[in-house]
Amino acid sequence: MEARRSSKLFDGVAGAYPRSLYKSMGFQDRDFSKPLIGIVNSWAETNPGHYHLRELSKYVKNGIWVNGGIPVEFNTIAPCDGIAQGKGMHSILPSRDIICASIELMVEANQFDGLVMLCSCDKIVPGMLMAAASLDLPTIFVTGGPMEPFNHNGTDLILSDVKEAMGQYKAGLISEEEFQLIEDNTCQTCGACGMMGTANTMGTAVEAVGLSLPGCGTISAVASSRLRLARMSGERIVDMVREDLRISKILTKENLINMIKYVLAIGGSSNAVLHIPAIAKQLGIDLAMDVFDELSSTTPLLAKFKPASPYTLKDFHQVGGVQALLKVLSPLLVTDIITVTGKTIAENIKDVPLVENEIIYSMDKPLAKEGGIAVLKGNLAPLGAVVKQSGVSEKMMVHRGPAKVANSEEEVRDMLMEGRVKERDVLVIRYEGPKGGPGMRELSIPAALLVGMGLGDSVALITDGRFSGATRGPCIGYVTPEAADGGPLAIVEDGDIVYIDIPNRVINIEISDEEIENRLKNWTYQPKDNLKGFLKIYHKYVTSAREGATIY
Repeated sequence: MEARRSSKLFDGVAGAYPRSLYKSMGFQDRDFSKPLIGIVNSWAETNPGHYHLRELSKYVKNGIWVNGGIPVEFNTIAPCDGIAQGKGMHSILPSRDIICASIELMVEANQFDGLVMLCSCDKIVPGMLMAAASLDLPTIFVTGGPMEPFNHNGTDLILSDVKEAMGQYKAGLISEEEFQLIEDNTCQTCGACGMMGTANTMGTAVEAVGLSLPGCGTISAVASSRLRLARMSGERIVDMVREDLRISKILTKENLINMIKYVLAIGGSSNAVLHIPAIAKQLGIDLAMDVFDELSSTTPLLAKFKPASPYTLKDFHQVGGVQALLKVLSPLLVTDIITVTGKTIAENIKDVPLVENEIIYSMDKPLAKEGGIAVLKGNLAPLGAVVKQSGVSEKMMVHRGPAKVANSEEEVRDMLMEGRVKERDVLVIRYEGPKGGPGMRELSIPAALLVGMGLGDSVALITDGRFSGATRGPCIGYVTPEAADGGPLAIVEDGDIVYIDIPNRVINIEISDEEIENRLKNWTYQPKDNLKGFLKIYHKYVTSAREGATIY
């Protein structure tokens, strides 16, 4: 092991200043020769995904103390996509860059020797991954785990069912009493929402690449085994510092490819096309949107979860979780990569039983020959658009219909609530991209309303905004170039015929190239004039969705 970073902070006469400050908090002289471990906690009382992390951190600290380290905890922000739906969603994706930057600055200021990333939810896990990649220190992740599902009349309900119930209630398909029961009881514990949304996609992907201990991604947020795993993680990070087991030894380009293949195999969130390239960028690795489609063509779909199937993260855990999925997928993975256990991926899964079941399918008989994410291109999305094809019904894999154009999420919500959307329509929602939003809002509420209103198998949705892993149906997002950058989405008019062919990766507007060019010549873009604070900075510097939508 190289000399501890913290020795530069604490040693010698100059170290008296920080030592004195630490002593005011109860630390002793003998502590300053031990590994200094930063616990980066996203605990907050603003959402259930993080509500329990303060308690979990006690067990992490205990493990660090027991193994001869000094735990020092600090916080970062933790906004919730679910709570921020609508206007608040402008702030969600930009928060990922703030999370990353705040951790970088805090860690460098305090010269920690190693890090424990204690986190849950959609932008926090990726933001911490970005920071970990940039800092390149010994780092272990302890994700908060999924929420327990609510069993109602024999069916497990999770948060995406609440969104669909909104559409069902509006369409008169369920009673007010039924709607109230679903609202009151579905989120019955703390933890990340129990579907394979972005939170659980990235939380389990962290385990898949070996940045957390086996089981971490799927153990229930309220299980006692999560407390034990937190303590073991605290113990392990001290050894990782002694071994100098840094992020760069684990999160190689080959392992990022493993991460993408894992996401494709589980039908994971389409938001991975933003997060994994952003993480790769911090490592100096170029991974653009097209890589997902290239890998999807050779990576079968082995599992899928709510809302694309009846199964929840609890079901996934009961059949072996991430390690069982890796065992099945291993012929397509690079498995000689070291993990936080000190063993390789191959060694971690060596004794995992290979058992066929109704949740994890075999390579010989997959759910589908292709992975869950597809990248479409055409004159409506010259640089690409993304669809979670594992959540699209067979009858909507090819669709042709007239455009109905909205210039914001609010406009399309009004269309839906006022009954102005009909079968065959293609809803085009523009100026919701990284720059145009700004902040690239998630449009999962309009998508869920479509399904709940019975239009999920007859209406398509296209946007330069993004979607959630909780979205199902023919929802095509991440269109690049975005409308605010003069992409063709900006000049679509009501009634234009849009053609979507997911199997052949095509998305076109049926007008001539000359007509597109003429319309773009007459198009002007007026940026929002009320931007202030960080969103004003973000609007100016953010890259396209194709590059991860980051200011880095």
